[in-house]
Amino acid sequence: MNPFLPLMVLIFLFGVVILVSLIRSVRIVPGKVALVVERLGKYSRTLEAGFHVLVPFIERVKYRHGLKEVAVDVPAQDCFTQDNVKVRVDGVLYMKVVDARRASYGITNYQYATIQLAQTTMRSVIGRLELDKTFEERDAINAEVVKAVDEAADAWGVKVSRYEIQNINVPSGILEAMEVQMRAEREKRAAIARSLGEKESKINYSQAEMEEAVNRSEGVKEKMINEAEGKAQEILSLARATADGIKMVARSVANQGGEDALALRVAEGYIEELSKLAKQQTRVVVPMDVTDMAAMMTKVERMVKE
Repeated sequence: MNPFLPLMVLIFLFGVVILVSLIRSVRIVPGKVALVVERLGKYSRTLEAGFHVLVPFIERVKYRHGLKEVAVDVPAQDCFTQDNVKVRVDGVLYMKVVDARRASYGITNYQYATIQLAQTTMRSVIGRLELDKTFEERDAINAEVVKAVDEAADAWGVKVSRYEIQNINVPSGILEAMEVQMRAEREKRAAIARSLGEKESKINYSQAEMEEAVNRSEGVKEKMINEAEGKAQEILSLARATADGIKMVARSVANQGGEDALALRVAEGYIEELSKLAKQQTRVVVPMDVTDMAAMMTKVERMVKE
């Protein structure tokens, strides 16, 4: 038996250990991953994406964190609204690690702590709202939860980007009452809208009738004004023509033989008018003898001269 065989085995094992330690000291960190390195049990540094070599037997990787944003389910929980209605709410929380050192040493389990904080904040926010507001103000509730959780998680090196409520479950009895209330509100709004429509229709109809009556009266007014102006012009023209005729007659009478001509014209007109009165089965009483033309002309001439 070779006396150096145990020593050779020991050297071989020691070499294997050294080789394994050297291999393990080489670390290739992928993207969006952070490794927390401790040196002799104390934090040393954080390794980001790339090629790194650790000091064998002195340094080791203690924690490994993904830097990608993750979606974490927040379990359903019972909450009481301001009007003492029990609702069951669940949601999804979106967060990511931004500081690997604080995420490793700031808290034992940052995901569990963040979920618990989101649940307690949700209960607090729901407790300040009435049941109807919990459905109407989801965005405001989400924003308030994100603000409260993000402020607390900053000490853990965690960034909370958003929170989304998935479901708000209401007891069946409350849900039926809400449906009845909503149906009544819809019927009320429909009745109001219908009455407003009828009111607008009546107003428009009355305004149309009023405008029509005004337009009609304006038309009648314009017509009467035009007719009156036409009659006035007609009377004025007739009066002017009559005045001109009288003036011409007066000038003609003043001339030589004018009186004889006037007497003849009056006699002709007198006879013409008498002919209109003399119809069949009609008796006419005249103030002079129309058969004696000479006497009639003499009387007319005397009347004209007087």
